[in-house]
Amino acid sequence: MISALNRLVDHVERHLGEEFDFGALAGELGTTEYHLRRMFSSLAGMPLSEYVRRRRMTVAAADVVRGDADLLDIAVRHGYGSSEAFGRAFRAVHGAGPGDVRRDGGPLRTQPQLRFRLTVEGSTPMDTRLVDRPAFRLAGHAARVPLVHRGVNPHIQRHIAALPQEEHARLKALGDSEPAGLLQVSDDVDPDGTEGSELTYLHGVALGRDTPAPDDLDVIEVAAGMWAVFRTAGPHPQTLQTTWAATATEWFPSNPWRLRSGPSIVAVLDRAADFTTATCELWLPVEPA
Repeated sequence: MISALNRLVDHVERHLGEEFDFGALAGELGTTEYHLRRMFSSLAGMPLSEYVRRRRMTVAAADVVRGDADLLDIAVRHGYGSSEAFGRAFRAVHGAGPGDVRRDGGPLRTQPQLRFRLTVEGSTPMDTRLVDRPAFRLAGHAARVPLVHRGVNPHIQRHIAALPQEEHARLKALGDSEPAGLLQVSDDVDPDGTEGSELTYLHGVALGRDTPAPDDLDVIEVAAGMWAVFRTAGPHPQTLQTTWAATATEWFPSNPWRLRSGPSIVAVLDRAADFTTATCELWLPVEPA
């Protein structure tokens, strides 16, 4: 995976002024676009699309400052159809328009070319198991919420708090399949993992494929396949979020698996009364790399 990401970065660098077919490139690298984007954003700390934009604007800034071409020519050279679109992208990265930078020489916020390296530290022991599951269903109460990488997601918190206490007990009684208990489900997640992008959050339980779900519940159909299950215990949600990040930085680069499309699921096995600590299982859909 580390080698694939570095080859991706080299490809971006060679074709900065062109449109990218990341699906075709992922196939050449022996992986999927979904996994490639998820691993890139997790390791680089930014979406792949944002990295491409920053690199384009870094290289374009040199052309702007050099002053040997008009701004429309520079815009076209770097993949933009108009000087207006180029100007918006340029300002979003550098904080100033290309005309201002040409006149004043700055400000410029450059994005260095990335290089991924795997460092072996063993800093995050990972209690993991692999589970082959037949198709099942997730049933519960769903809402569209923005993605929050760190700390408690207040939108999810409000969604859960709005449910009557007896509804939690009803859901728990309905569950008849693994993962067991009340579940925190994230679906339709942006492959780039962009902070603030929308996802579908479902508070519910797992049902067998043939178990009917009550009509008043939202349902997510889950395909058969392999799952990597990571057990966490400690301060919540920090420990869970640290482990989630470590799947990208440590587990996937050193194991012959990759993410496949599907929901990610958190099962809370045990927790303190105030939810400041918890024991959880993080279920991620995977396939052989």
